[in-house]
Amino acid sequence: MTPIIIGIAGASASGKSLLSHTIFNELKAELGEHNIAIMNEDAYYKDQSHMDMEDRIKTNYDHPNAFDHSLLVHHLDELLVGRSVQIPTYDYKIHTRTNQTILMAPRPVIIIEGILLLVNKTIRKRLNTSIYMDTALDICFIRRLKRDMEERERTLESVILQYTSTVRPMYLEFVEPSKQFADIIVPKGGKNRVAIDMIKARIKQLSPQTS
Repeated sequence: MTPIIIGIAGASASGKSLLSHTIFNELKAELGEHNIAIMNEDAYYKDQSHMDMEDRIKTNYDHPNAFDHSLLVHHLDELLVGRSVQIPTYDYKIHTRTNQTILMAPRPVIIIEGILLLVNKTIRKRLNTSIYMDTALDICFIRRLKRDMEERERTLESVILQYTSTVRPMYLEFVEPSKQFADIIVPKGGKNRVAIDMIKARIKQLSPQTS
């Protein structure tokens, strides 16, 4: 069994997670839990436990250098040859990894989502299908503001500062240009039913062993 890997990229709060989990949950119900897995690029933020909190807060989390993409590629390669991996866990409240990892076994279908997946050429080479969420930036900002304040205990001021200083500039420099590498561009967010059905059909076509 050689897994197929589906990459879903796009701006922060563009609907990547909603699309990923909708496809994951629907295919899990149709094909069985043993046939599909989901990964998140955020798990591969670099470990910053050696830094104090003030320096962690200053990190540009929307730049490619914030990620340990070499570890992500290594894990994808391990999964492709049938070996399990220990995925890091990241805590947004303390801006670093925890001491825990999550064991992930190979599956016929692996969905991975993250803002910078299509920026990295080495990652792109391992994707069987690449998807880009094309959502208006004002919608993304409103969603991010709500999420970060409710789920990550951020203040309004800190969210706005991060968005204006790094999130939006890095989107314009790295994320948006990576759209050119997508096989499928999805407008209207993660609830786009036509896109969901099309992607599911594509996955089934690429992975006949799931049928």
